[in-house]
Amino acid sequence: MRNFLKILVFVGLVLIRVGEAQAQLNNQAFISPEPGALRHLRAADAAVSTEMLTDSVDSDNSGFNVARALSNRVDAGDLRLSLNSFTFFKDNEYFNKIVDGYTLFGSQLNPQLVYYPTKELRLEAGVFLWKDFGNPVLQQVRPTYRATWTTGHHQFILGNIRPNLSHGYIEPLLNFERVILNPLEEGLQYRYLGSRLFADVWVDWQRQQYRYSNYQEEIAGGISSSYRLSGDGSNWHVSVPFQFTATHQGGQIDTLNKPLQTLFNAAAGLSARRAFDGSNVRGFRFNGYFLGFQDNSFTSRLPYKSGRSLYLNTTLETRYADVMLSYWQGQRFVSPLGGDFYQSVSRTVSNPDFTDRNRQILMVRLLRDFRISDAAALTVRVEPVYDFNANLLDFSFGVYLNFRQEWLLGNVGRRVRVGQ
Repeated sequence: MRNFLKILVFVGLVLIRVGEAQAQLNNQAFISPEPGALRHLRAADAAVSTEMLTDSVDSDNSGFNVARALSNRVDAGDLRLSLNSFTFFKDNEYFNKIVDGYTLFGSQLNPQLVYYPTKELRLEAGVFLWKDFGNPVLQQVRPTYRATWTTGHHQFILGNIRPNLSHGYIEPLLNFERVILNPLEEGLQYRYLGSRLFADVWVDWQRQQYRYSNYQEEIAGGISSSYRLSGDGSNWHVSVPFQFTATHQGGQIDTLNKPLQTLFNAAAGLSARRAFDGSNVRGFRFNGYFLGFQDNSFTSRLPYKSGRSLYLNTTLETRYADVMLSYWQGQRFVSPLGGDFYQSVSRTVSNPDFTDRNRQILMVRLLRDFRISDAAALTVRVEPVYDFNANLLDFSFGVYLNFRQEWLLGNVGRRVRVGQ
């Protein structure tokens, strides 16, 4: 398997060197309504697209702007057919005591009917299907429903909220693999996008508890925000991000004698990007964060009650690929929703009791999006990771195909009954 992965990595590097990238290399391919169309937005729509440089690979929040631009194309009474398709391959060649090595390979499909009672209110209903390759049984079959009311800079979402990568968290607070392993979130969400301020406030009700349940209720939520300091039209884009997550396991009507657990994580820092007009080098980014962890449970189940971390990222944007260098130094850091590699507590099957009190890792990320059409994009990522404490070099390799498109079926609001 390791030789096979070396071949795949070589192929990936060749793909990165050949040709010109057609889209900025961030998570927009995973969250934008039009995965391959970001370079074709009007300047007015894309002007704030670099405001949300908050993800582990510095994705922005231009997906919200795309959605706002697309809202100009709809009329009250529109009935649409929507199709979201996601095919993933991610191989984690990890041999450390913090993260297991495994492969994620499969497809997810979400066809939906979309109705606009008004231009500001979008109702979606459909079914979510998840099929892992090598498994004849579907992993999940779940109904989906979302109501989205957009008014000005405000957006209110109920039902299946905009999940995982759409929140714009850095990877230590929200694992990139949640786009595969936790594709649906259900609850409430409020989003604000102004000329300088972005905020995403959300609650994901992960597990409902009933009387005499033999399990605890599970809730997650948080705030992802950023405030832009730089002026309009500046070549430098500087912003101050603040992010917070909370998870809770508890409840009062179960039959368990198990203490509740409430964990908090927070991050604050500075994000800066310098745009260039060159044909080969298109930008340089720096993102630095201080992070904190706090176990607010009455009875702790973890080896640490609190912790802190430093997370530094530099990215060179080129016509061939984005090259990102990330340094992580974590002291007693635990994040239930965060990426596995950033934890000080093992998540492995074979070493569940292992801890790394002062964790230091260095990551190099080679990232590229290939535009297929406005509706489709292919993403290739190669991510070597060096663990200073274990003196160990691991890596992961991923290929992802995102397709999202809508078709207008008709406008039911314009239909007039016979005899009226």
